[in-house]
Amino acid sequence: MSALVTVQDLGFNSGGREILSHIDLGIDSGELVSLIGPNGAGKTTLIRAILGLIKPHSGSVTMRPGLRIGYMPQRLVIAPTLPLPVHRFLALGGAVSIAECRQALADVGAEDIWETQVSEVSGGEFQRMLLARALLRKPELLVLDEPVQAVDVNGQTELYDLIGSLKDSRGCSVLMVSHDLHLVMSATDRVICINGHLCCAGHPEDVSRDPSYINLFGERAVNVALYHHHHDHHHGLDGRVADGRVENPESGSGHHYG
Repeated sequence: MSALVTVQDLGFNSGGREILSHIDLGIDSGELVSLIGPNGAGKTTLIRAILGLIKPHSGSVTMRPGLRIGYMPQRLVIAPTLPLPVHRFLALGGAVSIAECRQALADVGAEDIWETQVSEVSGGEFQRMLLARALLRKPELLVLDEPVQAVDVNGQTELYDLIGSLKDSRGCSVLMVSHDLHLVMSATDRVICINGHLCCAGHPEDVSRDPSYINLFGERAVNVALYHHHHDHHHGLDGRVADGRVENPESGSGHHYG
């Protein structure tokens, strides 16, 4: 395995306050890495430092030369009065063809919103649109900052499944920031847990039993960390079952926490 990104002893300060200190991590080819931690842990700051959007005060970030990165930000505010159909939004990403834009939307299961105004898409559709935009860069590394924001739990599981399948079909690596511990732990190859510093890292099951992880999230986190979603149906982009039914969480086909 060849390292795409290596972070060594990274530190960052803001307003006289230490946000990150002594962070070491690496991202290898073909793996899905989830970055977790409580609110205010510095996850987005670390992502921004990796992407070169901010300069760390100490340490270093080394990338493989010529590495192509697709970035899905945590938030993107678009004025609701701006007349902007989805296909034009995608084309703003650079020199891409109509065919490439259509394919990217199809790859994320959102081809039906091609002509829809960005201001009119649902939360799940908006996130898939942002993911499609990131894919247009033909990335070797996808960096996703809270990719399931504003999506209900059914839609979240579908998005996590989609991200995993995109990693496999496109042969890229994924660095994903999340706070949905019980969802993300079973969808990832490796977990990195930070709280201003590196708390623990490794296989999801190992991290879920690590004293540092338990100290951050409590004993209950051990019981809900690994999540499995078993069903024989498909959710729409709004999280509803495709035939219009609303899945009953009390039924046996819903969500199971191990």
